[in-house]
Amino acid sequence: MENDARQQMAGHGPVAAGEIAIGVVIGRASEYFDFFVYGLASVLVFPALFFPFVDTLTGTLYSFSIFAVAFITRPFGTALFMSIQRRWGRGTKLTLALFLLGTATAGIAFLPTYESFGALSIALLVLFRSLQGVAFGGSWDGLPSLLALNAPKQRRGWYSMLGQLGAPVGFLVASSLFLFLHSTLSAEDFLGWGWRYPFFVAFAINVVALFARLRLVLTEQYTKLLEEGELEPIGTWEMLAGQGYNLFIGAFAALASYALFHIVTIFPLSWIALTATQSINEVLFIQVIGAAVAMAATITSGIIADRIGRRTTLTALAILIAIFGCFAPLLLNGDAMGQDAFILIGFALLGLSYGQSSGTVTANFSPRFRYTGAALTSDLAWLLGAAFAPLVALGLSIHFGLVAVSLYLLSGAACTVLALWINRKLKPLTLRKGG
Repeated sequence: MENDARQQMAGHGPVAAGEIAIGVVIGRASEYFDFFVYGLASVLVFPALFFPFVDTLTGTLYSFSIFAVAFITRPFGTALFMSIQRRWGRGTKLTLALFLLGTATAGIAFLPTYESFGALSIALLVLFRSLQGVAFGGSWDGLPSLLALNAPKQRRGWYSMLGQLGAPVGFLVASSLFLFLHSTLSAEDFLGWGWRYPFFVAFAINVVALFARLRLVLTEQYTKLLEEGELEPIGTWEMLAGQGYNLFIGAFAALASYALFHIVTIFPLSWIALTATQSINEVLFIQVIGAAVAMAATITSGIIADRIGRRTTLTALAILIAIFGCFAPLLLNGDAMGQDAFILIGFALLGLSYGQSSGTVTANFSPRFRYTGAALTSDLAWLLGAAFAPLVALGLSIHFGLVAVSLYLLSGAACTVLALWINRKLKPLTLRKGG
């Protein structure tokens, strides 16, 4: 199948950096759209339809528990699909992963509710969420690593940013779609059928993204660039044995960004919905604006990092995230203006930090380990920093106050600063060993 596809792509000209960048943004935006559609539904839909037998708070906590499942299964998906790539090639791997991602997301749209199917509906929701994580892990195409290896030395921050831009784009589309449906439909229609529409859309978006990415990854020029960069889908155990220390340092170095990620995208919606201090439509509208702010901030991060360095940028942003975290209780416990400020400032910091969170330490991997190392580093960072953020923040905040959010963000910032310091100390040693 891959050979046929490659023959069809053979007439394609040389792969330019701009084409790779477009492929990266389209691919990441489609994946994050799938994930954010689920995240928003975890607050707006699932507590009422799948956990009607408990109160709204408990239902939301149950929903957030299932939300975390995908991040647990994601590393297993990376390992599985790396094996598929070694045996059947990149095109087969990417096609299967995106088909699985789209199918799992669209499958949620067909799920019966608890009222009609009982506990089996919850089990199916867990299954589809697990498959989302497996597919997301398998969708790694190496394009960000290829960009990093071919980036001019003075533009590495800019090229690192491109691989991250898909996240705010995906959230912008997902939150806009939910805002439109939630504001135009009655509550009965939204919970009856309207919420299912974004999950249907996900499959179509993945099909478009698949062709956009196959157009790149199956060209002879792309294959040559990968081979020149020694980017190989090596096994997980070989990766851990060879440069496992870089994997863990990289994950912790990005922890401040990933800890902030769901604290500003998913958690505020749940907190405000439960406290009823604003309408859902008002919050979704502010989050749409916040996503646009994050896009601009992500782009800006590339400019800043190229001037002062990616490691310095991440360290400075970790400190700013820690300061921001200290003001979280004041802002979220305040009026609508304070809550909106929390969301918008949070999105700005998220864009600036997340924009550089992938390239700073993964650049330490030797070329042969970078393909798998970059994928697993991202998996681990999501698992440690973001997977349980809504669950922990909401659960602790209800019982102990919003100071829990402050502590969560402070811990992530502390891990980032410490990991970057360790990385700075280890890098000369790594270079002397030829790593």
